[in-house]
Amino acid sequence: MTSLPILQPHEGPIAGQHYLPSRAEEVRWGWLPNRGAAPVLAVGDGQTVTIDTVSHEGLLDDQGRDPKAYLAQFGVGEVLRDAVDIAAGDIPNTEADGPHVVTGPIAVQGARPGDLLAVDILDLAYRVPYGFISNRHGFGALAGEFPEDPHSTATRSQDTIVTGGTVSHFATVHPGAGPAGRDIATIDAGGGRPARFPLAPFLGLMGVAADTDDSVHSVPPGLFGGNIDVKHAVAGTTLYLPVQVDGGLFYTGDPHFAQGNGEVALTALEASLRATVRLRVIPAAAIPATVGGAIGPVVETDTHWIPTGLDVDLDEAMRRAVRHAVAFLHEKFEVPRSVALAYLSAAGDFEVSQVVDAVKGVHCMIAKADWVAWA
Repeated sequence: MTSLPILQPHEGPIAGQHYLPSRAEEVRWGWLPNRGAAPVLAVGDGQTVTIDTVSHEGLLDDQGRDPKAYLAQFGVGEVLRDAVDIAAGDIPNTEADGPHVVTGPIAVQGARPGDLLAVDILDLAYRVPYGFISNRHGFGALAGEFPEDPHSTATRSQDTIVTGGTVSHFATVHPGAGPAGRDIATIDAGGGRPARFPLAPFLGLMGVAADTDDSVHSVPPGLFGGNIDVKHAVAGTTLYLPVQVDGGLFYTGDPHFAQGNGEVALTALEASLRATVRLRVIPAAAIPATVGGAIGPVVETDTHWIPTGLDVDLDEAMRRAVRHAVAFLHEKFEVPRSVALAYLSAAGDFEVSQVVDAVKGVHCMIAKADWVAWA
């Protein structure tokens, strides 16, 4: 088993044509860019950028806002310098703010309202060999039931910290230690037993600036993207976002090493990533051939198209995902809407992306192999 290097800002491989670190004076903490936001970087259409994202775990007020001290409890010696600088800075972050450290925005040359911004996710590298899974302050799918009384929690250990209504489980990364050499993480399941699970890093928060002067909270996702938490957006996939303002103003954050559909505790395995993406403009005329009539974020993998549905009500999020999947097939392949619905009922897989971000998410897995004769 090999160890992982710590990817400090400006150190280690940086593959993009541009590089954007998370500077304490530039990041947003808990809020997203809107149409009035000034870009911190401008790139050409089709250019690549490497972005150092920062996890909020260990930085928050209820964790002491001192990542060095917080992580020392788990035997972590070297801490990311940008995380330390952000926590020590003067950006307020209270219970009214979102937890996410948001890096950007990036202006993309030629992006105009009505276009799509294609975010090709080229590489996602671990910046640290650890992460956290948290259940905070009565949030999550079982709000009111968890967090339980810590004294009655059988799994409480030195790798489980209980502070101020938050239960955080420390996870350790083991590269290449899983079946077929896959990377895994472990958490302490009590009695010295590890619970293990595979890693599949992705960026939980990717979006474009909303066309509003209002402040935009980082927790609820929207048609602009944001905190969509679709776990399939791993390296090698593309996220399509409808451009709202000139330049698009792309941003990212909320890096994850792994997440189950639903994200039921409240957080996934939160941990910092170095992301390399390509930002491409899809002109309005090419949208039907790309995402059909789907509205809002759409993910494309090697094997699937994944339209999404978002709403505060999970039932309505499901209905919106169905509508967007029908519109995707209807306009992309010019099939009757009733045929699209019938196909989805027989072969489309609808999954709950997350139920913990105020606005809930459902996504639909449409297999490309089913439409190979039409492509």
